[in-house]
Amino acid sequence: MMTDKAYEMFSDYEDVVTVDDVMKMLHIGKNSVYDLLKNHRIESIRVGSRYVIPKKSVINFLNI
Repeated sequence: MMTDKAYEMFSDYEDVVTVDDVMKMLHIGKNSVYDLLKNHRIESIRVGSRYVIPKKSVINFLNI
């Protein structure tokens, strides 16, 4: 299953990741990550000016 493989692929990352982590995970630029977050394609929580992004949300995005 893709989910199991994704968890293996991203095992080096913490359960909560940063925008920079998502950039590395998906091999995309910072603006693309922000677009995904702003359009709710990847679930996140905004804390002040920072995004709190569960690793599970990135994996769920890949399963779409």
